[in-house]
Amino acid sequence: MRVVNVGMLGLGTVGTGVVRLLAENSSIIEEKLGARLILKRIAVRDTKKARDIGDGGWEITSDIDSVIADPGISIIVELIGGYSPAREYVLAAIQNGKNVVTANKALLAFHGDEIYAAAERAQVEVRYEAAVAGGIPVLSAIKGNMCANRFWTVLGILNGTCNYILTRMTREGADFAAALKKAQELGYAEADPTFDIEGIDTAHKLCLLVSLCFGTRIDFKEIHTEGISSVSSLDIDYAARCGYRIKLLAIGKRHGNLVEARVQPAMVPMDDPLAAIDGVYNAVRITGDYAGTVMFSGRGAGMAPTSSAVVGDLVAVARNILTGRGRRIAPLGFLDGKIATLPVKPVGDTISKYYLRFSVADRPGILARIAGALGSNQVSVKSAIQTSKRVGEAVPLVIVTHEAMERDVRKAIDMVESLGITSQRVAMLRIEDDLA
Repeated sequence: MRVVNVGMLGLGTVGTGVVRLLAENSSIIEEKLGARLILKRIAVRDTKKARDIGDGGWEITSDIDSVIADPGISIIVELIGGYSPAREYVLAAIQNGKNVVTANKALLAFHGDEIYAAAERAQVEVRYEAAVAGGIPVLSAIKGNMCANRFWTVLGILNGTCNYILTRMTREGADFAAALKKAQELGYAEADPTFDIEGIDTAHKLCLLVSLCFGTRIDFKEIHTEGISSVSSLDIDYAARCGYRIKLLAIGKRHGNLVEARVQPAMVPMDDPLAAIDGVYNAVRITGDYAGTVMFSGRGAGMAPTSSAVVGDLVAVARNILTGRGRRIAPLGFLDGKIATLPVKPVGDTISKYYLRFSVADRPGILARIAGALGSNQVSVKSAIQTSKRVGEAVPLVIVTHEAMERDVRKAIDMVESLGITSQRVAMLRIEDDLA
């Protein structure tokens, strides 16, 4: 039986899953591939560290360069993570004529163009299904079965840590700090959760999705990114009273020759399928001109689903190697010379309904002053909720607006805060009633 040899860089959680999957499901892989997929060498930082991966005949080494240069290895799996030295190792692998499989969304969000161009020159493949939404095969669908569509919208829930925290806050009334602590105890959140809770991880993934769907280069820094650390249990409660659930959404839209790309906590109608995506699950919704709206959901992270996506890419590359048909699909789906650079719509131009929560003293005239500030900035009030329940020395006043431009809403908020009638920063959430 023919053999395709693989080298792997990194042996953390996902790498361990890849080793186990290749060992446990070797027979089913061979039945589908018609060849043996052999993990030949693994590069790690510490070769003496105890690892629960058994003994499959592979070599474990700290010499990464020797794995990359090994002439018997056809595919390099990069599971180191981060920007550097992962970038240097991936480029070196490509220069050595190796195909590359990676789960590194941060690397591709910042250095994708350089890596894809190097792969085109070397005529090797770069695959990264595991970089977005774990085991959900959404990238393959965009580049494969749905490739004949013009896509207008791609959006979703792309971070399991944030979704778990918001789910716990919704179901149990927990505050943000308690929900985050529980997520860390269960291993869903890192000791330093900044990349997750501040929306950075989600923005990395949206960067890839926007490029794949719209055929455009996008500068990661142009994606407007907000996290969930400012969402309070009060906001969760008021959202429910208004018929919504709060989710951290990644939203990409194409408006002619303009691209919208933003990551923000938003209020989603309870009858929308995205509102039912709970816990550590992810979901991606895509709208194409012929396929219509299609939604994928499943576990978006973790050892098993992510390693499933990595090995799926390995099998796909191995099939091309065995048939001599490499690079059948370009890394972004579009031919390398057909990638555009579309401008990104300023977030201030976004039009939406808004949820605004003010912490104010319970005295006459406050609502009128706030409504006046909103009206003077072209923001119309749809409804208001005020209770006598005190939070500290203030009471919450919630206003839901009609559709307005975000820059006008922010001007109105600045005006209200300058009046000296609020005891803390105004909470603002977008209401996403139309997510198609």
